[in-house]
Amino acid sequence: MMCDGMGVQLRLLPWTTPEGGPCYLSTSDPNSRLSCLADELETELLDSAEFVLGQARPLLADEGVGERELRFTGVRLAEALGDALRIALSRGARLPEN
Repeated sequence: MMCDGMGVQLRLLPWTTPEGGPCYLSTSDPNSRLSCLADELETELLDSAEFVLGQARPLLADEGVGERELRFTGVRLAEALGDALRIALSRGARLPEN
């Protein structure tokens, strides 16, 4: 868990810096404008991952599929998995401790 200088927990955002590094948000307001934008993007990314997985399954089952299609599918699946893992980390870090 990352914290700012005041001890406030930082939220891992669903996007990265131009260099690919993580972006964090320091706020105690889960309804702030940026928090809501991050929530919306997480939902869109998870919906996209579900779509990619749905399209990939029949393609991967087709023994006649070409290398280009397999490579494209693999790249999209890797992107979707990376997004889903980032979201899981972000949400997991925000769960209340028991």
